[in-house]
Amino acid sequence: MENFAEIVGIGPAGVISITGGGGKTSLMFHLARQLAYAGKRVLTTTTTKILVPSAEESETLLISRDPQIILRQAKARRGAGVHVSAASARLPQTDKLQGFPPEAIRTFEDSGEFDWVVVEADGAARKPLKAPAAHEPVIPGNSTIVVALAGLEVLGRPLGEEMVFRSELAGELMQIPQGETITVPALARLLAHPSGGFKGAPPKARRFIFLNKADTPELQEKGGEVALQLKEIAPSVAEAVIVGQLRQEITLHRVYPRGQ
Repeated sequence: MENFAEIVGIGPAGVISITGGGGKTSLMFHLARQLAYAGKRVLTTTTTKILVPSAEESETLLISRDPQIILRQAKARRGAGVHVSAASARLPQTDKLQGFPPEAIRTFEDSGEFDWVVVEADGAARKPLKAPAAHEPVIPGNSTIVVALAGLEVLGRPLGEEMVFRSELAGELMQIPQGETITVPALARLLAHPSGGFKGAPPKARRFIFLNKADTPELQEKGGEVALQLKEIAPSVAEAVIVGQLRQEITLHRVYPRGQ
């Protein structure tokens, strides 16, 4: 199967924002590697908070509250296929980095210094599923692609904070009470809801759903059932539903284009 960037049909330049449950950081750095390997200049960053990347994830980390300083430092690393990460600050007494406001993401794109800016635009407390609060997700208005993630391991599990970040909000969107089993239709309702992972996405942004943790044939099949439910209740919610798993690398099992 083609790699993720090929499936999404990533073009010459733009901004990719990633929202939803667990796996966003892994997908961000995976995409950065693919794009850099293809000769693109790539910036990975966040509008929320992320863990300090390992050397394997990103060899270069730039930290400044001033986007112009980030750009000057990035410019010194000339050449094709360059990947740098940036944050506005290290958060004291944590292993996390503070990101940038959405207007800084536009500054990075407008500079022409990067072909692609890949943004982790949501936080989920490392849970496989979430519903966004009023201030979430923080999707830059210049995003050209938005990818919403959800972990398939929530299926068959009771709705609660153990598996779902902001589970009370999620229950409202899924139309199930706390403690009730999360089913395929319930997960599809959350993904399709205007207040779900694509909440606040720019109208012209291309949209994709990535169903993560398809670690078994059963979960791969369940991913297909979620895609079918989405086709029935919200056929235009995303260009495609991608079923796979994110570990050190990404494994893609099936792609369900809109209308198929």
